[in-house]
Amino acid sequence: MTATTTMQALVFETAGQLRLESRPLPTLSHPDDVMVRVAAVGICGTDRSIVLGDFPARSGVVLGHEAVGEVVATGPAVTSLAPGGRVVINPTYHCGGCGRCRRGMAAHCTSKDGRELGVDCDGTLAEYVVVPAPFLHPLPPEVSYARAALVEPLACVLNNLTAASLRWTDRCLVIGAGPIGTLCALVLACRGHHVTVVERDTVRVELARRILPAAARVLPEPDGGLWPAAEGTDSGPEVVVDTTGALPADALQVVAAGGTVVAMGERETATATIPVRSLVTRGVRLVGAGPYPPHLFQTALDLAGDLPLETLVTHALPLHRYADAFTALHVPLAATRPETASYAAMKVLLLPGDQAVEDYRCAG
Repeated sequence: MTATTTMQALVFETAGQLRLESRPLPTLSHPDDVMVRVAAVGICGTDRSIVLGDFPARSGVVLGHEAVGEVVATGPAVTSLAPGGRVVINPTYHCGGCGRCRRGMAAHCTSKDGRELGVDCDGTLAEYVVVPAPFLHPLPPEVSYARAALVEPLACVLNNLTAASLRWTDRCLVIGAGPIGTLCALVLACRGHHVTVVERDTVRVELARRILPAAARVLPEPDGGLWPAAEGTDSGPEVVVDTTGALPADALQVVAAGGTVVAMGERETATATIPVRSLVTRGVRLVGAGPYPPHLFQTALDLAGDLPLETLVTHALPLHRYADAFTALHVPLAATRPETASYAAMKVLLLPGDQAVEDYRCAG
């Protein structure tokens, strides 16, 4: 158990405003609680949207949910974990007892309100966090913290690709080359699919090209919409994954007959006009997968041993440099008002403790 009684935490105030403040250490209040010293936290697209004012979050909440760290203390009922063990946090809590959980829909648990880490309850962008033991997964020795920090977004990707009901011969178009889109393309390419990624931001086009294997094409979004990038055929790709949350209608225009569009990105205010007749006559599916079920988090961790997830990390910064981290993600903060003409990063990690930045491999 740590001897200190306070910690640094990154707190959301309102759109464009964050503050780094000293807070009391969280306590072990339940028998299965575990205290974790946080090593690294990935800044998620949801965190970015919260700061931009595009996603609702409670004022005063500690941000963050893509976290890894070391166990420092456990409650009396915890037998599966011990101090010193390295873990990755599954932030998608579920109760296990409600009607949805009993029907195998734990990802849509009716008790999630008030338990969304970094949204309506305190998250992981702090030096310490307390998490129930069932939501901590031990890290294999060969999986670094930098790689493990991408396990949670990988679980999101796996859930959405599962919803696509992929066939081995499907050609795939991924809209958006942010961390989620790039992860989608990485998984698809490693599975042997013909995959094309389109991205509007020129910096992320170049970053994705450096990260992804040659089997994945990365193209700037053409002026004429998605069709010029849709494999250059009259039939279009069989699967389109929209990671932006804003282009499902465009995706439906280019997907092949009998194909599937996965609406993956989440934007609170995004709307779309869907051509219903075309949807019906062409036999196209439009699906939204939502949060991942518990078993896919473990699957993502199992796959992490073989996927070079850490190559998505372009920046690893100490917590006190949070303004630089969000600036790299094209997010102006009211306190700094940086000039942010474009993205400068793919995946950004914030390090709440005293970890050495050089210990985290970055794509550059």
